[in-house]
Parts: sequence; C-alpha cells; structure tokens
Amino acid sequence: MSSSSLDLVRPGIHLEGQQHSQRQTRVIGIASMIWGVSILLSRVMGLVREQIIGRTLGASRQADLYFASFTLPDFLNYLLAAGALSIVFIPIFVAHLQRGDNARAWTSFSIIANFIVLICMLGIGVLMIFARPLAALVAPGIVDPSEFDTLVRLTRIVLPAQLFHIVGGLLSAALMAQNLHTLPALAPLVYSAGIIAGGLVGIVYPDLGAEGFAWGVLIGSIAGPFAMPLYGCIKSEMRWLPLLPVKDPDLRRYLWLSVPIMIGFSIVIVDEWIVKNQASYLAAGNLAHLQYGRTLMKVPIGMFGMALGVASYPTISELVATGAVVRAYALLCRAMRLMLLLTFAAQVCLTVAGFEAVYLIWGLAAHRFSLADAQDTATVMAFLCIGLSGWAAQTLISRGFYALGSTWLPTLVGTAIAILMTPAYIMLRERGGAIGLAIASSAAIVLYVMVLGWLQRRRFEREAAIRGTALDESEGMLRVTLLLAVAAVIAIGLGLLARFELLLWLPGVDAGTVLARATILCTTSLCVYIATIWLFRVHELEEIQALLWRTFRPKHTTGAPATDEDQAQAGQRQTN
Repeated sequence: MSSSSLDLVRPGIHLEGQQHSQRQTRVIGIASMIWGVSILLSRVMGLVREQIIGRTLGASRQADLYFASFTLPDFLNYLLAAGALSIVFIPIFVAHLQRGDNARAWTSFSIIANFIVLICMLGIGVLMIFARPLAALVAPGIVDPSEFDTLVRLTRIVLPAQLFHIVGGLLSAALMAQNLHTLPALAPLVYSAGIIAGGLVGIVYPDLGAEGFAWGVLIGSIAGPFAMPLYGCIKSEMRWLPLLPVKDPDLRRYLWLSVPIMIGFSIVIVDEWIVKNQASYLAAGNLAHLQYGRTLMKVPIGMFGMALGVASYPTISELVATGAVVRAYALLCRAMRLMLLLTFAAQVCLTVAGFEAVYLIWGLAAHRFSLADAQDTATVMAFLCIGLSGWAAQTLISRGFYALGSTWLPTLVGTAIAILMTPAYIMLRERGGAIGLAIASSAAIVLYVMVLGWLQRRRFEREAAIRGTALDESEGMLRVTLLLAVAAVIAIGLGLLARFELLLWLPGVDAGTVLARATILCTTSLCVYIATIWLFRVHELEEIQALLWRTFRPKHTTGAPATDEDQAQAGQRQTN
C-alpha cells in the first residue's frame, strides 16, 4: 500500500476509534443516569414501604416477627453469593460476547443458572423442613408459642422468594453485560410495590397482620427481580439450555470467585443478623425501633455510597486493567472524600432532627406508632448514624478490592471483625438495650472500614511498585475523614443545643410544626457543618460548589458578556 493510501486510511481509523470512545462514554453516561435515578426512586419506594409497615404494624411484636422472618432467607441469599452475581458473572458473559460467540455466552449462562436453581431449590427445601428449630436460633428470645408459630409461618412464606431474587440477579447480570440496564434498574421498584400492595391488602383484612406483607414479598419477588429481567432476556434472544456439566470452566471460575463470599461471614452481612438475634431478648418493639432507624439511615447510604460506587467502579476497573493503578487509587480516594462529605452531612440532619423525620414518616395519623416510639426510634437512629459513613464507605472500598481482583481479603477481614465484635454486641445489649446494639453495630462497621482502608492503601502501593510507580503521598482519606468527623461533631453539638431552645418556641407535634422544626434544625446545623469544613479548607467542598454552579448557573442571553471561562471554551470548540 502506498504512502498516500496510508494517509487516507489513518484519519478514518482515528475517526472510527474516536467514535467508538464516544459511544462508550455515552453508554456509560446513560447507564449511570438510569441507575442513579433507580437508586433514588428505590430508596423513596423503600421508605414508603417501611412507612406503610410502620403505620400498619407499628412498633409491635408483629413488626418484630416480620423483620425477624427475613433472617433465614437472607442467610440463603448470602450463602449463594447473590450479591456478587453481577460482579462475578458479567466478566464471564462479556468475554464471550466480545469474541462474537453469543452461543457460548448463553451456554455459560445456562450452566451457571441451572446450577444456581438446583442449589437454591435444595437450600429452600432444607430450610423449609428445619424452619422451626432454626427459628429458635434466629430469635431465641421469642418464647411465646403463638408468636413463635407466627415467625415460622412468615419465614416459610418469604423463603421461596429467594429463588426468584437469585435467578433474577443472574438474568439482570446478563442484561447489564449487554448494556441493557432499564429493566434491571426498574425491578426493585416493582418488588417494593408488591410489598406495599400486600400491606394494603392487610389493611383491608386486618386478621392477616404481617402475613399480608410477607405474601407481598413473595409476589413482588416474582413480578420484579425475576419476571422483568426474564422478559428482557427473552427479547434479547436468550437461550436457556438444559445443561449442567460440572467440569465446565466458566462454572468453575464462577464458583472460585464466589467461594470467599459464600464461606465468609463478613460483618457487612452478619451485623443485621446479630442485631436481630440479640434484639429478640429485649422488650417488644425494640427490634422494630432498630429496623426503622436503619431504614432511614439506608437512604443516604444508597444515594451517596451506592451511587458513587456504581458510577466509579467501571472506570476504576478499567484503569487497573490498563496498569494505571495510581490514577485508579486517586479516583477512588476522590470519590470516597466526596461521599464522606455528603454522608456526614446526612448524619448531622438525621441526628439533630431525627425525631421529626421519624414522626413525619411513621407517627402522623398512625395509631400503632406512638410519640414514645418515635422518640425511641430517633434515639436509636442517632447511635446507628455514628456508623453511617462507614456503611457508605464500605461500598466504595470493597469495589476497590474487586477492581484489583481480590475477593478473599475483604471477606476474611469482615469475618474476623464479626468474630471479634460478637461479644461486644452481647455485652452492650445487656447493658444498653437497643441503644447498646446500635453502638455495637456502628463500632463494628467503623473498625472494619478503618482496617480495610489501611490494607487497601498497602495493596495499591504494592501494585504501583510492581509497575515502577508510586502513590501520591497527598492522596488519601484519613486526614479529610478526621476533619469531616470533627465538623460533624461540632454541627451536631450546636444543633442539639438549638433543638433544646427551639422546642420551647415550637413544641407541637402537628405536621406543620414538626416540618418547620425539622427544616430550621437541618438548615442551621448544615450551615454550621459547611462553615466548619470551609474553615478546615476541605477542597472537596469547592468541587461540589463548582459542580452546583455549572449545573444551575443562568445561561447567557444574547448580548450578555461572556466570562473568560466561556471564551476559552468557545475557542476550544472552534479549534476542535
């Protein structure tokens, strides 16, 4: 080929590569938007769901039994590593698609799906048979025969839902591997809608009690997490074949990557099991208070921790895969610092105006959720929120390890923390009741994140050294975390003092008064928090300010003078 021919081809190759990169960026952007909206709506729907549960069951023994009935099903879900399905399966599926071998991709799906269905059905059968003796281990403090029978019955209703959750997770992973995100993102909303519908039926037929919600869980699991991605896979020409060769390399790879999650009992998972187990020894309603407080706390965890984790994970993984571990760690630290700034702000609001938030959601016009229940829930939530940033941070830190191809270390560390902290849960429950359990939960997750964050820094340093580079000493999380924590403590302290004074001026519990009090308390406390971190020169605040300015600044009208930045951008566009 002549030189002139090469000159003609090269621009075409460059243009094609550029267009491919633009398509990838557009796909990632659309996926991030879909999941961001889904996570937000899912948290809102979850809050509505818990609101209906709270207003229907209140802080009663029925509520305790309903929440406790999820322990065995959650254990099965965890044992089959359902939470890791997308992380483990997507690379296997994508590898075949990239080679253009769609048939092998769906063969791998079929083999892994058939294995999961078989093991899941076996597990459900065993747990159904032994539900009664196992329920005694789950909630040893429930000794009343009728209450115990209710717990067993609710557990057996909820158990089959795990089959649809787990298989549906694999179907969703297959769709996401093809950059089809809408149906997997909508599935949790349908699941919550099913529980809400079951609760509304329970309102019409009060004798159902918690059973209405339990049946809603089962129906919602079928309609949402399973049926929606199944429909999407069928449209994408899915081929689910009756194959189960146990020596298949893809099945072996899936099991190898999932084994550490299956056999480990990380504090991230078992914390809720331990809390439910120990709360069964307390008076009726205490488990419900803990669960309602945790539900509110999950809103900022999902909005900030999960959203940033999902958005940053693909880029971090790509940087690690290309050897740019220094840039990957810098991105991880930056995302972590931004997330911590936001979650500490959420902690300030939930601590200072916790009663108002709880009462607005569960207390108004609810006969089974009293003022005392709202106060107890808010108090427990304040202590749970000590670990709020830790819960959000672990979603990012764990993804850093996954990007490095490490699933064993986070699980081993989490299991060690769970073993180490279990006596603390028991001791603090005996001495402090529900508040003691909240303190133990927060201490456990903070300890886990501190140890894992330190190990992750060491791991990235080793990876960088292998490639002949080094991490930037200025990059990290500890300094900013401490500054943000101090700012949050100052804001909470002043906010609680303001609360004491405000109660003298606005003492009512009607909707308008409670909402006004919550607005004043949150606004005042957040202003103190922001002013403090500004004085501490936390640069992430400037990033958020710049982002808000770019998003909400007014557009220039014709004839309006443009800024230097606008002129520079215009010049760059002309150059391009």
